[in-house]
Amino acid sequence: MPNEYDVIVVGAGHAGCEAALAAARMGCRTALLTMNPDTVALMSCNPAIGGLAKGQIVREIDALGGEMGKATDETAIQYRLLNRSKGPAVQSPRAQCDRKLYAASMKRRVSECPGLTLVAETVDALIAEDGRIRGVVGASGREYRAKAVVLTTGTFLKGLIHVGSEKSVGGRIGEPSAERLSDSLRRLGFVVERLKTGTPPRIDGRTVDFTKCAEQPGDAEPCFFSFATTRLALPQRVCWITHTNERVHEIIRRNIDRAPLYTGQITAVGPRYCPSVETKVMRFPEKTSHLIFLEPEGLDTEELYLNGLATSIPADVQEEMLHGIAGLERVRVARYGYAIEYDYVPPTQLFATLETKLVRGLFHAGQINGTSGYEEAAGQGLVAGINAARSVRGDEPIVLRRHEAYIGVLIDDLVTKGTEEPYRMFTGRAEHRLLLRSDNADRRLTPIGRASGLVDDGSWSRFEEKRARIGELAEWVGRIRRNGKSLDELLRTPGVTLASLIAETEELRALAPEREIVEAVEIESKYRGYISRQMREVERLRESEDRRIPAEIDYETIPQLRREAREKLSRIRPSTLGQAARISGIGPAEISVLRIYLQGRRRQASDAHEAK
Repeated sequence: MPNEYDVIVVGAGHAGCEAALAAARMGCRTALLTMNPDTVALMSCNPAIGGLAKGQIVREIDALGGEMGKATDETAIQYRLLNRSKGPAVQSPRAQCDRKLYAASMKRRVSECPGLTLVAETVDALIAEDGRIRGVVGASGREYRAKAVVLTTGTFLKGLIHVGSEKSVGGRIGEPSAERLSDSLRRLGFVVERLKTGTPPRIDGRTVDFTKCAEQPGDAEPCFFSFATTRLALPQRVCWITHTNERVHEIIRRNIDRAPLYTGQITAVGPRYCPSVETKVMRFPEKTSHLIFLEPEGLDTEELYLNGLATSIPADVQEEMLHGIAGLERVRVARYGYAIEYDYVPPTQLFATLETKLVRGLFHAGQINGTSGYEEAAGQGLVAGINAARSVRGDEPIVLRRHEAYIGVLIDDLVTKGTEEPYRMFTGRAEHRLLLRSDNADRRLTPIGRASGLVDDGSWSRFEEKRARIGELAEWVGRIRRNGKSLDELLRTPGVTLASLIAETEELRALAPEREIVEAVEIESKYRGYISRQMREVERLRESEDRRIPAEIDYETIPQLRREAREKLSRIRPSTLGQAARISGIGPAEISVLRIYLQGRRRQASDAHEAK
C-alpha cells in the first residue's frame, strides 16, 4: 500500500539519521520524514563532533554500526584529543568538521541506503489505536502508516527564536517550526514542557586580526572516530583563541535590561553547562574574562563560529560587544546569535528501550528527550532505531547498561532521573568510566552491533583480527621477562611505555603492532588493578541490575513503602531493582522492601505452580 512502512522516523537530524539507517539496515521498510530534505543532518550550532565524554559516545555509535564516526572522519578539518595529559578514562576525541560536507555526507548515506525512503513532510499528528502507534498524519493531509514510529524532532516543536526583544516562530533560524505535533502528544496523555538553548554569532574571518589571537593547532597524530578510518580525508585547519574582557562585560551589564533571558521574555530553562555569555557575566562577576574559540565552519568559507559566546542580546549590543574583543575590533557579523525555546517530552515517560510507556511502538530520541548535543542525540537515535526494528520483528529489545556504554549511562539517567534542563554528557556522570574508554568502544559494543545486524562482514573481520592481535601482544608482554619481572609488571613502573619496551625487544618488534594495538595493551596493563576493582563493583551490583520488576506491579498495594516512594515508583516504573535504586528519593530501605516483596511474589508463584 502507498505510505505503508514498518518504521517511520520523524526528523532528519543527527538522531533521525541514525534511527532511520539502523531500522532500514535491519530489514525494515523505513521512511524518514523531514520538513526539508536539503537540511538532513544540518549542524545547527557548532560544526564540531566529540568532546568530553561525547567523543566516547561517537566511538560507541561506530562500534554498534552507526554512521556519525564515519561521517566525521570524512569531513573533519581539525582533530584534538582532550585531556591528553590525564588518564585514559577521561581522554576524549574531538573534531572540527566542514559543516556543508558533513551534512552532504550523511544525506548521501541516507539516500543510498536500501529500504530507506526520504520524504519531504511536516508531521502534524500521531495515529494511535488501543494504546499502540499506527502511524502519523502529515501537514499535507496524508496518512503514513507504520508498526513503529521514532520521534526525533530536535528544537522544532513549537520553536520560538529570540534576538533581543524580537521574537519569531521557527525550529531553526530561517526555518518553520512544527506547531501541531506537541498538541497531538498532549492529547495522547504525554506531559510536554519547555526548554531553551542558544547559539553564538558567526563572523567573517577575513575581518579578524589574528595577530591578537592565540593559534590553536590540531593534533599531529589524529585520534579518528571510526575504527575503520586509517588516514586523513581533508586538509586540516587551525583554530584561534581570544577572550572577553571587562569592557565587554560592562557593555553586557549596561544592556542587561534588554536581554530576553533577564526581561522575563524567555521563561524556559537553558543549559547550565553551556550558558550564554550574558549569564556567565552576571553569574560570575568576579571573572574578568571568558575564553572564546574562533572555529572555522568549513574549507570553502571564511565564516567562523565563536564558541563560548552564545547569546540572545539585541543585535546592536552584539555588534558593540564583538568590537570590544581583542582581534574582533573591526569584525563583520555574518549571523547574529539567538536563543530558541522549544517543547520537549520529559523522558521519565520512556522505558530504557526509548519506547514510550503510554503508546507501544512509539519511540523518542534526541532533544525531544531533553538532551543537548549532536552526539547524545545520535546515540539515542541509534538505540531507538534498533529497538523500533526489533519491535517490528518481534525480537527482544536491547538495553545498554551503565557499565557497557556512555549511551547506557545517558539513557538510564534520562528515563530514571529525568531532566529539567538540557542534559549534557560528562565523564563524571559514569561511575565506571575506566571501563568506558574511547579506545575500547569496539571491544565493548561491536558484538552487540553484529548481533543486531548493523556490523557488516568486512567490519566484523577487521574487529576479530584486531582483537586477536591485542591478545597476541598481551600474551607476549605477560610472558617475556627482564630482570626477574615480566614486561607486564614493568609497564606499571611510572615513565615506562610499551613503545619503548617494544623498541628494545626483538620478539615484540617482529609483531609490528599498530599504535592502537599498543595503546590497548598498555592501558590494560597499567590500569589492571583499577579495572579489576571496577569490574568487581559491577559484579557486586549485578544482582540488583538483573532482578526484574514486573511491569504490572501496583506500588500502591505495598504499604511498607513511603507515599513519596510509591508515587515515584508508579510514575517511573523501573524495570530492575538497580534502576529503582537510582531514582532520586528512593533509598536503601525502599529497595529492601521491594526485594522482600519480589521474593514473596516468586514464592507465591512457585507454590501456585506446584499446587497445579
